[in-house]
Order: sequence, then C-alpha cells, then structure tokens
Amino acid sequence: MNKSNAVKLPLMAAMVAMVACNSGNSTHQESADSTTAKVPAFNMSDIDTAYKACDDFDNYANGNWKKNNPIPSTESRWGAFNVLDKENKEVRLKSIIADLSSKTDLKKGTEEQQIADYYASFLDTATVDKLGISPLQPYLDKIDAVKSLADWASVTGELQKIGVSSFTGFGAEADAKNSKVNVLYQGQSGLSLGEKSYYERQDSATRNVRSEFVGHVDKMFSLAGFKEANPGKTILDFETKLANVQLTNVELRDPQKTYNRAAFSELKKLAPDFDWDNFAGKQDIKTDTIIIQNKPYLTKANAILKATPIETLKTYSKWQLLTHFASYLPAALDNENFRFYGTIMTGRKAQKTRPERAIRSTDAQLGMPLGKLFAKKYFPESSKKKVSEMIENVRKVYGERIDKLTWMSDSTKQMAHKKLASFTYKIGYPDKWKDYSSINIDKGKLIENVIAASLYEHKDNIDKIGKPVDKSKWEMTPQTVNAYYNPLNNEVVFPAGILQPPFYNPDADDAINYGGIIAVIGHEFTHGFDDQGSQFDADGNLKNWWTNADRANFDKLTQKYIKYFSGLEALPGFKINGALTIGENVADLGGLTLAYHALEKSFEGKGEPKPIDGLTWQQRFFLGWAQVWHGNITDAALRQQIQTDPHSPARFRINGPLPHLAEFEKAWGCTPGSKMVLPEAERVVIW
Repeated sequence: MNKSNAVKLPLMAAMVAMVACNSGNSTHQESADSTTAKVPAFNMSDIDTAYKACDDFDNYANGNWKKNNPIPSTESRWGAFNVLDKENKEVRLKSIIADLSSKTDLKKGTEEQQIADYYASFLDTATVDKLGISPLQPYLDKIDAVKSLADWASVTGELQKIGVSSFTGFGAEADAKNSKVNVLYQGQSGLSLGEKSYYERQDSATRNVRSEFVGHVDKMFSLAGFKEANPGKTILDFETKLANVQLTNVELRDPQKTYNRAAFSELKKLAPDFDWDNFAGKQDIKTDTIIIQNKPYLTKANAILKATPIETLKTYSKWQLLTHFASYLPAALDNENFRFYGTIMTGRKAQKTRPERAIRSTDAQLGMPLGKLFAKKYFPESSKKKVSEMIENVRKVYGERIDKLTWMSDSTKQMAHKKLASFTYKIGYPDKWKDYSSINIDKGKLIENVIAASLYEHKDNIDKIGKPVDKSKWEMTPQTVNAYYNPLNNEVVFPAGILQPPFYNPDADDAINYGGIIAVIGHEFTHGFDDQGSQFDADGNLKNWWTNADRANFDKLTQKYIKYFSGLEALPGFKINGALTIGENVADLGGLTLAYHALEKSFEGKGEPKPIDGLTWQQRFFLGWAQVWHGNITDAALRQQIQTDPHSPARFRINGPLPHLAEFEKAWGCTPGSKMVLPEAERVVIW
C-alpha cells in the first residue's frame, strides 16, 4: 500500500470515495435471476425525533442509525459506501475467489489462475515471514550503490516503474488541450503524509502526527534491519522541504495553472542537476513533449536535491520502497505500518483479518479480471436499461434548468447545451476487457506478484503516449461503490457496484430513489459544469466557452459558496476547506436540484403520490439523500479528510447544501430562524 501522494493528473474522477450509509444487515440481489429479501426503501427507525429536521437534518434523519451502527474496530468511518463495499468484496468477491481457489486445473496465464494464485500468495504468511525483505533486496542493493545524484535519478526512475514514489513522477493521459491524443504529464509527489498541510500546521493533533511519523520511520528501519541513524528525522526534514515548495491541493485544482506544455528538454533547464534522461529512460519513456504541472516547483526541488547529501536521498528512497511494500512484508513490519497509517492517521483500532485483506489486495491488483466475473454474476442487463433511462431524464431536466438561468447569457447557454448534449455515459462494466495474461502470478511470491502487476500497469500507461485516446477505457472497476465524471471524455460512469441499495433500490418508491441514485447521477452531470469541469468544452478540451461576463457571474456564485462552506467547523480548529471542496459541493447542490425537479416532472399527468409512513414525497426525497450519506467517522480520519479530500465530510454533504434549497424549507415547513434555513439573500443557486 503506497501512502505517498500520487502524481495528480488532469483526470477529475468525482463523487465519493469513503463516506456514507446503510444499516449493514440489508440483503441485496445476489444474481440476475435470483433475489433475496427486499431492502426497505427507508427505515423509519433511523429517525431520531430528539432533533428537528429544520435544525439538524442529518441527526434527525440518521440519528438512530448512527447510534446503532458504531464504527467497526477495523474501520475509520462507517456508512453506506463502506457497508456496500464490504458486501461487494467480502461476500460477492469472496464467493468468486473461493470458487476459483477450489479448482486444481486452472491454466497458467488465465485470469482465473491469476486471481486464485494471487489470493493464495497473500494468505501464505509462512512464506511471507520466511522471505522477509529479501524480495526487495535487488532494489535495496541498487539504492546502496548510488554514488551521485545522476545515479539516484536512475534508481528512482526504476522504482517508479513499480509504483514507488519520489519527489516527482510521470503519467500518461489525454492531452487536456487535445483530448483525442495521450501525452506525458509530470507532477509533484513524494510526501508520506499525503499533503503539505501535514508538514506545516502547528495545532497539537498535527504536531503529534509528525512526531509519531518520526518514531514510525525509525521503527520500520529497525525492523527491516537497516542501519541508518535517525531515519525518521531525516525523512521528515527532507519531505518538509519538498512540501514547502509544492502546490496545495487547492492550487492543484486549477487545470490552466497546472497545464504547461513544453519540450521534454525543458525539464533539463528547470532542474539541470537531475538526470531526466536516465529517470525517464529507466521507465521506458520516449517522448519529445511533456505537460509540466508546476515549473517553479522543479527549479526549487532541483536546489533542494543539489543541497541534500546523497546519503539522505538514499535513505529517502529506502523509506519509500519499504513503506510502499510494507503491507506485503512480515507481520512485524505489516503491523507497524498499520499502527501508523491505520491507527494514528485514521483512527482504526484493528486490522481486518488476513482473508479479508487478501480479497481486497486481490481486488486492488487484479480488479478488472475480478470485475469481469463480478459483472457477469451480479449485474443484470435490466439495471443498465433502467439507469440509462434515468440518465436521460436528468439530461432533459438539466437542459431545462440551463434555459431558466438568469445569470447566464444566451450565447453561453447555447454552448452549455452543446456540452450537455455531448455527454456520454458508461453503466455497469466495460464493453471490452483488457488482456492481463502477460502478468506472471505465482502462489509463493507475493511481492513479486505485486511488482508484476505494477509493471503491467506501468507499461500499459506509458505505451499510450502519443497514441489516440481509448474512450472505452474505465477508470474504475465494476465492483467499485463509486461513480465519476471524466472531463477529458466528457462522460459520466456508473459502475455496477454502486447501482444497489441504498443508492438504487428497485423496491423503493420514486422519491427515495430520486434522492439517492438520481441525485448521484445529477451530481456527476454537474461535475461537467463545476469550477473545473466548466473549463472543458463539449469535446473534452481545456478551452473557454464562456463570455467574460458569464464566467464572472459563475465565479461570484462559487466564491459565495466557498465562503459558506469555509465557515462550517467539523472539529475544533478544523473548518471545511471551501476552496478544496468547491467542485464536490457544487456537484451536490446541482445533483439535488436536478433530482428534485426531475422527480417533480415525473408526476406530470399522473398526479402526486400519496404519503408513505406519514411523509410526503418531498420529505422522502430529502430522506433519500440523507440515507445515502449517513455515517460515523473517527476524529483522526475527519482531520485527514479535511486536509486532503476534495469531498466534504458526510454530515456536511447532508446539512451543507440543504439550507440553500427553498424546496427543503417548504418540504419540512421550516420557519425563518431555523438552523437549516438561510435568508434568501445568502442562498446560492447555480444550476
């Protein structure tokens, strides 16, 4: 597991990664032709009437759920995404893997053999403990042999091929200004704590993380048998210097600022003391063109590298190698790795069992081969048809909303309609599957298996440079409980994993589903028009399609929303970063708006439905949204999320946007002065 911050390329896959709901004891559809017990549309016992809907909707709608669903010791947060992810992996994927593992005649090189043998290699702790760190020794020997900065560039280039971070990294992706062709990108990387604020904040909690980090590195080096003196302080000091000259997560959100097209040779001018030819050559990269993320960073990093003793750089590379592979190493190293990154950083009290981790590790390394089997067994074609219909309903309502905007001119509206009409979508699973047969997986070689999978992914990525973009490619596996918008393809993608209760429940009333999956669909659509997505045109190119006045109006609205969220405090001293979360917050507001009006439109000619459980369809719509996002989270994970995640914490995804919606105020009969009501002048309405 690599804790270092990855190179951040322009692809903005949005939605949620780890925050939300469900009761944990629900049963779901197990195959296309057999079903189990129905999942309730909304469990009324989740409501806590000690709270008023108009003062704290999260605790009103979810208070009892949160009381009855404490965070498991193996988790840092617990909600719908986590529950469904656990069921997908530890029930469905477990069943698939168990079936494959029971077979003795799997042919070498088949996906079935790769899955079964990788799983077995992760479970084989006796061999893992016996081998120790010896599978990493060839790389450690190369690090030890480094004599100069040029040598270090060569070794770090080789380490990049297997996923080990350094101060910078490369990756191939569609050219943001010519989205039909892939190009090489460069970006900042290499911070073990994930984001520069962890190296700069002076509050007691963050200072404690840094202190614990130093002790953690020292312990890991000792357990590995490394002899370097005070490695923890050495690593923290070096990474702090890098952090000081890196862009913040907010600055990385600017696709114009981070797009600097140049000849590859310009890298040598910006950072002349680093051997770029060797660094790239070891990664099998050959190109004349590169998109540089931040030119000043390279110049400042060059000065840092030049002034840093070679022994420090070697210690840094040893650390990056060790921490990247820590969860595949003997128990002592694995447990210490969990103690810091699991407990200190996120508040988890215990590791998952080895079999549970084996499933998740197999999924992480061979997700698409597993996804092919998952989709075949658990995703009916009827769901794809239904979701397609819902997407088109959202598209239609979005168009109507654009027409009604008072802050946008007709000329920009015309371009917005063009972009909306050009949206494509993927549902469930890929139409074509990649060939993974070249990955050599062996039952007794866990780290070698991880390296083999990494080398495959590296080659697959680098081979794209200069070639046409394959728009059929998926950035998520079918079993993933998530969704995303890709601005470079102008597409929304909904894996099979999320198209289940509570997000999409075929047994639920429309109001609950519209508050769930339709709002999710609307959320992803809105990403095409958020602060980042709105800078890409209908063809997926980074190109202005706005009038200056319209862009100024849009920016004024988003700045108002940034200010609003920046005033919300999640923990003492830790307020929401409105600038970091603006894209997701705008998408939530847009998704709710679109879904509500799509639901309202669906009643035309049919009449409104009768109340259910004493609640109107308007009220149940908002309960559907709250149900998707109910959850608990540890303080440590909450602090980490606020500093590193572009998504607001789950509680604020519920209570944050609702005060801006007159529909919410009306649905619940809220009066002026209620905590969930904002004066009209303070509300933000964008799409």
